[in-house]
Amino acid sequence: MIIGQIENGIVLDHITAGRGMEIYEVLGLGQLDCLVALIKNADSVKMGKKDILKINEVLDLDLDVIGYIDPGITVNIIKNGTLAKRVRLELPERVKGVIRCKNPRCITSVEQELEHVFRLTDRENRVYRCIYCDTKAGKNP
Repeated sequence: MIIGQIENGIVLDHITAGRGMEIYEVLGLGQLDCLVALIKNADSVKMGKKDILKINEVLDLDLDVIGYIDPGITVNIIKNGTLAKRVRLELPERVKGVIRCKNPRCITSVEQELEHVFRLTDRENRVYRCIYCDTKAGKNP
């Protein structure tokens, strides 16, 4: 299979095998008019199998959301056919609008326009807590 080189765009590499479609949907890539390629279960020396997303347009992606879903992804920004920037994602310290607080007494349950914000409290176990009521978030993806 041959997928052409990107002149200007983004390559999300080192996605855990099977998670590529989830990231595709969360980022709303299906709504774009540009070329988007999802490669599933590509061979990887480092990971065994991996997914790759190629987007033939430079977008403003929410890297915190991507890092929350699958830390360890490499984001490659391609400009004029060459690598302009490479970012290795980690778990973000704060996540906004991705997780919803499950505590019915939390202020976010009453104030509907208030954004759900969680902070990372335990990096090793991927534990996030609501900044308003300190409720532990549900199981991470």
